[in-house]
Amino acid sequence: MRFAISIPQGVGDGEFDPETFRAHLRRAEALGFESAWTQESTFGRSPSMAPNETLAYAAACTERLRLGCAVYVTPLHSPIHLAKSISTLDQLSRGRLEVGIGTGGSSRMFSAFGVDGERFVGRFNEGLALMKACWTEPSIEFDGRFWQVLGAAMEPKPFQKPYPPLWFGGSHPAALRRAVRHGDGFFGAGSSTTAQFAEQVRAVRQALDEAGRDPAGFAIAKRVYIAIDDDPEQARGRMDAALEHHYGRAGLVTVAVTGDADQCVSGLREVADGGAELIQLNTLFDDGAQMERLAAEVVPALG
Repeated sequence: MRFAISIPQGVGDGEFDPETFRAHLRRAEALGFESAWTQESTFGRSPSMAPNETLAYAAACTERLRLGCAVYVTPLHSPIHLAKSISTLDQLSRGRLEVGIGTGGSSRMFSAFGVDGERFVGRFNEGLALMKACWTEPSIEFDGRFWQVLGAAMEPKPFQKPYPPLWFGGSHPAALRRAVRHGDGFFGAGSSTTAQFAEQVRAVRQALDEAGRDPAGFAIAKRVYIAIDDDPEQARGRMDAALEHHYGRAGLVTVAVTGDADQCVSGLREVADGGAELIQLNTLFDDGAQMERLAAEVVPALG
């Protein structure tokens, strides 16, 4: 079992404290977390710093910690610009980057990004193929439906060869099959319950079997909203409020793991039993104090 931590992104106007941010990530590294992750949330009343700039800052603050985004909603991006940014981040971090991608689903405000919402899956598939071409081909010859690149080159390539590990998000059966066809792993969303995640893992494993892929070469992870407190009701109440603020709607606390140390261990063990090999602990308040308690009281109990 491997553990990751969330990178604090919920920073309001004028509230960013560089020293606190550096100290938090260096402490995460010292505590032995394998990786630290951002999310992408362009719109929202809850403040959220952009992932790539945050990851670049995080890379300069750390030496060993792997760094990732789960997930980029790639149909909202130019694949050329995103490929260039990811290559640069991988070079700046000396090969410590992890890349999560997803379609974002049909409810996204595609019109704000100049994207046809009826064709977002096609854009996702073609955009991924174009990014891979940018990362691997010395001369890019790409004649697609949405993008055409003829005889161009993109340098430098990513530090990791052929490119950073690609994690796929999503819950639809078609998205899970795409993950198996094109990715290196599946990353369950924080907004899914443990039971939903376990069902998604079963679908992924079936797709791996049908595709003849070795499950040992395909990683499975889950982002878990978590709050630890000696008063379980207080942990649940604070997480309920934090999730409502983050998502703009109430009633989401059922997706989270909350409670005292024993309850958090039990909740995360269920996630592991559901198939997670990597669990990203996503705190939404008191980030430093929560990380310390989770590292001292929860992670050791899970091996």
